[in-house]
Amino acid sequence: MKRVALINDLSGLGRCSLTASLPVLSVMGVQPVALPTAVLTNQTGYPSFSVSDYRPVIADYIREWKRTDITFDGISTGFLTGEEQVGQIEEFLSAFRTEKTFLLVDPIMGDNGERYPGFSASLCDRIGSLARSATGITPNLTEACLLSGTDYMALTAHSSEEDYLDRVAEIGHRLCVDGPRFAVITGIGWRDTVADITVDNGTVTANVKPRVGGSYSGTGDLLAAVLCGGLCRGMQPSEAVLLASDFLHAALVDTVSAGTDRNDGVLFEPHLSMLL
Repeated sequence: MKRVALINDLSGLGRCSLTASLPVLSVMGVQPVALPTAVLTNQTGYPSFSVSDYRPVIADYIREWKRTDITFDGISTGFLTGEEQVGQIEEFLSAFRTEKTFLLVDPIMGDNGERYPGFSASLCDRIGSLARSATGITPNLTEACLLSGTDYMALTAHSSEEDYLDRVAEIGHRLCVDGPRFAVITGIGWRDTVADITVDNGTVTANVKPRVGGSYSGTGDLLAAVLCGGLCRGMQPSEAVLLASDFLHAALVDTVSAGTDRNDGVLFEPHLSMLL
């Protein structure tokens, strides 16, 4: 059985990060091995939450896992609490990444044209360095702009959907120069549609779906998890992204119909059979 190390936060309430990734990989026939970067009572979109930073114990994970001689087919990284933790992840990669291990980095840094609170330019630079060492990355549009030095506001002043997506695809090309083999820029909104653009070895695939509802917690985590599972199955990134998009679309339709709060995430559980 394929095995993937999932390095991300664990939120009690809210379908996101490890809570979302673990069942997706399991149903896809991949063993997920979790390394929490932080444990939250509930994800950060809620009015109140408590966070336990896992920096003090990550070294224990590395030491104990090295003693087991465990190997990974893939490593996936998500939310990191700070620059020190980026260094810890680099140590993890040094210990467990081989030539046969893919690295998928979700460079969580910001959204809606701005960095998240507490994400300094220096921290974003460190995350950018990690992203350049990856096999593939899954930034949202804001993160793709931060990684590529693109003016987000100028980019979003687009004239047509085709022109807009072409310009986003060009960012994807730039991200892959001296960097990852492929980039998936996720959740690109245009009027009544949402697109994911995959740039893989110079080939661009745009996957466009009707917009359903608003912004929900955990959609990026679910896409990255399906992509991880697809890579383990030998799928091309664009194929795995299409599967993820179909899966998310079905889940979002149910979520909107049920009137689910955005902080609770999407109702993906009834649709896991799509990934079998």
